[in-house]
Amino acid sequence: RYGLSVVVLEREPEFYGNARAVYTDDECLRIFQAAGVADHLFADMMTDMPVQIAYPGGEVLMHYCPLGQPYGWPVANFFYQPYLETKLADLLENYSNVTVLRGREVTAFEQTPQEVRISHRKTTKSRFAPGENEAANEHDGDVQVLTARYMVGCDGGRSVVRTALGIDMSGKSFPEPWLVVDLKSKVGQEALSHIPYFSFYCDPDMPTVSCPQPDGYHRFEFMLMPGHTKEYMEHPDTVRSLISRYVDPDKFEVKRKLVYTFNALIAERWREGRVLIAGDAAHMTPQFMGQGMNSGVRDSANLAWKLAMVVKDQAGEELLDTYQSERFDHAKAMIDRSVFLKDAVSVSNPAAAKFRDLAIKTLKLSPALHNFVTEKKFKPAPIYTKGCYLGLPRKRRSSPEGTPLPQPTVRDIAGRNHKLDDLLGLGFAVISNVGDPRDYLSQDVQDQLAKLEINYLSVLPLGQRAQGLPGNVDCNQEELIEIEDSSQELGHWFDQSGFGKAGVAIIRPDRFVFGLTKPSEADRMFKELFSGMGCGSTKNTKVA
Repeated sequence: RYGLSVVVLEREPEFYGNARAVYTDDECLRIFQAAGVADHLFADMMTDMPVQIAYPGGEVLMHYCPLGQPYGWPVANFFYQPYLETKLADLLENYSNVTVLRGREVTAFEQTPQEVRISHRKTTKSRFAPGENEAANEHDGDVQVLTARYMVGCDGGRSVVRTALGIDMSGKSFPEPWLVVDLKSKVGQEALSHIPYFSFYCDPDMPTVSCPQPDGYHRFEFMLMPGHTKEYMEHPDTVRSLISRYVDPDKFEVKRKLVYTFNALIAERWREGRVLIAGDAAHMTPQFMGQGMNSGVRDSANLAWKLAMVVKDQAGEELLDTYQSERFDHAKAMIDRSVFLKDAVSVSNPAAAKFRDLAIKTLKLSPALHNFVTEKKFKPAPIYTKGCYLGLPRKRRSSPEGTPLPQPTVRDIAGRNHKLDDLLGLGFAVISNVGDPRDYLSQDVQDQLAKLEINYLSVLPLGQRAQGLPGNVDCNQEELIEIEDSSQELGHWFDQSGFGKAGVAIIRPDRFVFGLTKPSEADRMFKELFSGMGCGSTKNTKVA
């Protein structure tokens, strides 16, 4: 969407065809919105899904279902990955600046100060056999070379790119294997109404996960117990016996059965010159919070606009260094929290399980702690670590710098409602609650901003737009977007940040806040932005 020329090299000749990721949250739907695909993907999702910690018989220990939408989308959403992947691929065909080359495996690359030369060859067979044993691709020797300004390795946990760069990973690989069984209900069968929600079943004999998906798809995960082998667990008779604890196996088709282990690892470096890594190549997250794919989506949101600005010479290359400094701690926190949840729900020692259950019941007695869990506030907040992000420093706990701007529904001058991001645009945006923010900017700063893709928004309380006779009201403020804060969420945000009466904010393309300050300091804030992006400062101006 930023207009760059992009080539995708995908080693698999065709889509894998089975589900792996199953969950996405409001933060990532907001990213899909920025990519222009959220509505298409959302139409196929199960939304506002309750999540439970329960006993196998159905008694619920803990139930949470956060219904707030601070970022404009529901928090808990489940999807069927083949739907999501194929729809993304179809939508990508609308962009003539993108070339997708399937069945092309990267074999080597080398970089110079100006470019990356990438060698790739044709693959003729998928690496995944029906039993999903990873075998080497078959090749026909067709080696080609392409040249790019930058390369991003999104090539999974066994990343060829990361390995070639010699980047180590730190963390832990877990020895406890799990069996994943993906099911599809047979035509005409209604066999899932008794297990409508996502559930962690706290069964000391065999901890189990039950995960609904759209259109009659369903997943179970069973933790292997001492003495269980991969061959035993993947045997059809074992699979039938296990799923029969929860559903009638005759009403389902088994789409996949696979024993796997998981990792909690993070790469030490995410960039080497003109080559970067993202997704599982940079960090591997246990599945228990459903954040593996979502962490990769967050990487893309952080990196895409920075690459675009550097390629377009709107920013210096040092802007790319903020990719890892901003994303690393959050990705690591997501890994650690996922491990904690794994430890909580997969207890197999009966005495430890009773202690866990007692702790959960005790937690429910405290309204504050209960709310912390039921509103899913235990998920690491999308807040960049102090001193590690592109933005003004946070002066106090309530300062918004390095955090996402809320996304309420707002009303435009024509009386139509919009999600806020749709009016912010793809680039930087400036929001003010004291009229046109350009009124507080010097000509030098405005000239510099003219080189960027930027939208200016003036926020008004609902019903407070100026009125009067023709000629008394300026109805032609060029390039200014006036919005009414119909939900009062933006007004509350300004109030909480300490600028309820007068404030000017810079919003980054990824919807994180660069800075919020009083109008008299707006010029200085923009000079900090120019300096931080390495795109120079305005003439005759000293940057603090």
